[in-house]
Amino acid sequence: MSNVIPLSQPDITESEIAAVVGTLRSGRLSIGPQADAFERLVAERAGRPFGVAVNSGTSGLFLSLIALGIGPGDEVITPAFSFVASANCVLHAGATPVFVDCDPRTLNMSLAEVERAFTPRTKAVIGVEVFGNPADMPELASLCARHEVPLVEDACEGLGGMLKGEPIGHFGRMAVFGFFPNKQITTGEGGMIVTHDDRLAALCRSLRNQGRPLQPEPSSGSPVPFESPGLGSWLEHERMGFNFRLPEINAALGVAQMRRLDQILDARQRVADGYFRRLGGNPDLILPTIPPDTLMSWFVYVIRLSDRYTAADRDEIIAGLRRHDIGASNYFPPIPLLPFYRRAYGYVPGDFPVAERVSERTIALPFHNRLTEREQDLICQTLEVMMQRMTFSRD
Repeated sequence: MSNVIPLSQPDITESEIAAVVGTLRSGRLSIGPQADAFERLVAERAGRPFGVAVNSGTSGLFLSLIALGIGPGDEVITPAFSFVASANCVLHAGATPVFVDCDPRTLNMSLAEVERAFTPRTKAVIGVEVFGNPADMPELASLCARHEVPLVEDACEGLGGMLKGEPIGHFGRMAVFGFFPNKQITTGEGGMIVTHDDRLAALCRSLRNQGRPLQPEPSSGSPVPFESPGLGSWLEHERMGFNFRLPEINAALGVAQMRRLDQILDARQRVADGYFRRLGGNPDLILPTIPPDTLMSWFVYVIRLSDRYTAADRDEIIAGLRRHDIGASNYFPPIPLLPFYRRAYGYVPGDFPVAERVSERTIALPFHNRLTEREQDLICQTLEVMMQRMTFSRD
């Protein structure tokens, strides 16, 4: 048995395994009832009437921009401090990402910086709940409404969270969840677009399914994409589309996970509480700041070192944790300073000072439901020993 404490680990039980096996035995592996059920469960949790299952959160962000008509010549405001997908989707749509620095407390986009970033070419804003924190999301939605620009809520890290009684996924005109294995729930790979707009939902359904035509739904008359073979429509394609469908096997896993979501979130909260207890007294650590009236959906647990520590110190601490078989990582490097974006747009260090300062000192600690009290003790003790060593070596 390995002694490694992994950075993340999915919470899979016999109910998920039975759901996947049952789907395999059903013979229906694509465009079936599991995807429909998964869409309903996620949309309901987000307080939305429509859900569109796709094969990744990145695909969901991209399709949202395409459905909104974003393309060449347009600008999309997006965070400098986030996972790279929240910027790559803009490039895939042919538009230009306009990066905004983060708030040092919440790590979400600074509202003042967003306000300054608007130009006549701004056609959308991608608002990310960084690490699942919904701080300032209602204010960002109001700011976008004032500028008459749609907010695409990148909720890929926050399924199940709430702020002031409103669920994550409810703030943007469209919102997108992701289900990679390190997320709160997983489908292996997968994503979900949710929205109140039936037209946008129908368009995303068509786009994910090779651009097949929209057909009126008999019960409502609203347009929905035709996703079943027959009547000659299966090989008709009204628009350029993509194969971004979520397979039934993955959707079945998602349905089983959604039925356990509250249990999963409770377990993750207990792990987060354990870190707060163990690390809260260390003056050289900045722990996550959660706004009032927030039900946090914990994606990761990311701490920050104080300004006494350099980026090199942080890297050495992470290396020390790994030498002791403890998973750790640096979440996230600023997107504009990644090699591709530096080459494409000429960004240099100093362009996004808050994101850079934060990024140089972040450490993502092991975070998953199966983490034991003993393992958390070991993680925190090892972390503090590594920090002390860096301090002694400097002094």
